[in-house]
Amino acid sequence: MSALTPPTDMPTPTTDKITQAAMETIYLCKFRVSMDGEWLCLRELDDISLTPDPEPTHEDSWEDLTDLVEQMRDDTEDPNYLMANERMNLMNMAKLSIKGLIESALNLGRTLDSDYAPLQQFFVVMEHCLKHGLKAKKTFLGQNKSFWGPLELVEKLVPEAAEITASVKDLPGLKTPVGRGRAWLRLALMQKKLSEYMKALINKKELLSEFYEPNALMMEEEGAIIAGLLVGLNVIDANFCMKGEDLDSQVGVIDFSMYLKDGNSSKGSEGDGQITAILDQKNYVEELNRHLNATVNNLQAKVDALEKSNTKLTEELAVANNRIITLQEEMERVKEESSYILESNRKGPKPDRTSEGQALSEARKHLKEETQLRLDVEKELEIQISMRQEMELAMKMLEKDVCEKQDALVSLRQQLDDLRALKHELAFKLQSSDLGVKQKSELNSRLEEKTNQMAATIKQLEQSSYGSHPDCARLSEAVSLLSWTTGSSSRTSETRSTVCSWKWRSSPGSGEERAAVAGRVVAGSAKA
Repeated sequence: MSALTPPTDMPTPTTDKITQAAMETIYLCKFRVSMDGEWLCLRELDDISLTPDPEPTHEDSWEDLTDLVEQMRDDTEDPNYLMANERMNLMNMAKLSIKGLIESALNLGRTLDSDYAPLQQFFVVMEHCLKHGLKAKKTFLGQNKSFWGPLELVEKLVPEAAEITASVKDLPGLKTPVGRGRAWLRLALMQKKLSEYMKALINKKELLSEFYEPNALMMEEEGAIIAGLLVGLNVIDANFCMKGEDLDSQVGVIDFSMYLKDGNSSKGSEGDGQITAILDQKNYVEELNRHLNATVNNLQAKVDALEKSNTKLTEELAVANNRIITLQEEMERVKEESSYILESNRKGPKPDRTSEGQALSEARKHLKEETQLRLDVEKELEIQISMRQEMELAMKMLEKDVCEKQDALVSLRQQLDDLRALKHELAFKLQSSDLGVKQKSELNSRLEEKTNQMAATIKQLEQSSYGSHPDCARLSEAVSLLSWTTGSSSRTSETRSTVCSWKWRSSPGSGEERAAVAGRVVAGSAKA
């Protein structure tokens, strides 16, 4: 390397090649965008000198320069470094764009429209931020990169965005996904919810990974910073008319001239003040012109109304003049007729006057009759009206009475139904009691028959001359059982006394007969 060291300050071919390589490297790499106050600066890596220092003559200076150039080449060839640099540049551009847009909107104090240049640049910067690191989709026409796909996901995350998506899809002039994405950004800014939608989208990294590379701006921290900066745009009132605007063919190129710092920056405040004053005057003139136009429109409407009323009055005047002319003609004709009648009356005989007087008297009489008839008819009409009112009142009272009677009838029917149910219940109870009485009477009759049979049997036993005391005991038990069943105490005592007073004989044959009789008595009592 010592052989390459120049002996003098004059550049050698080797130094020229190294300087040219460094310049090409700096030209080919992307400039770093940095913030200098409120201005944007494109720094050209001033810390690297393009020409070697002529003072050092040792070999280390050339080796250091060569290492720096190689390191710079390696950095520019590293895709991660390039992506990080692009993210930083886009974030700085977004900061400048949002800050300038807010300041200009507050200074102007008016609603921003689509023709406002800083607003157009803001949408261009947002478009670049959304396109950064976007995956290309293969189609029949080739690869296509569109940020409309991620924006469509917002309606699934925030239901309020469904209205914007539907409006974008319904716009007739949009044919490409890029145009739909641009329209979506404008509608979201008008709705003042662009920051909310971007935050909701950035928080879902698992959904964004389908559309963006891992080191894209929307997947890194810079995306969250930009979403936070968008909150300041909620103070801006924007109004866009996208029906006639061609959003499909617009070229999204960032205009750095709006943010670059020049040497006459000290005069910028005065120019801004003059521009603000001019814009204020323009707004005042526009407002005054608007009021004057409204006044002119009101006056024009009044003039039109007056013209219509004047035309109507002219037509009415013409009709009135025609009416006056016809009345004058009729009056002339009546005058002529009256004069002719007077002349004829003067020349004619007198009986005509008497006939006219009679006709006049008849007419007056007829008029009186008609008047009287009319009065009679009016009285009759009044009477009919009063009768009708009385009938209506009577009908209302009858309707009320009928309603009350219907209610009473309903209650009586209910009571009748209750009485019928009670009657059925009592009849059922009566039938059951009659059946019980009948059964008891039948039982009583059967018991009486058995008692009579027992009495006859006892008499037969009394008449028999043979008996024994055990038979008497058996008969006594049978009689007691029978008397307990019938419930007759007097008859039981009589029977017991009769049985005890028997004189039993001890003949064997008579004892068997008495035992048989006692068994029949006991069996009969058991059946009873």
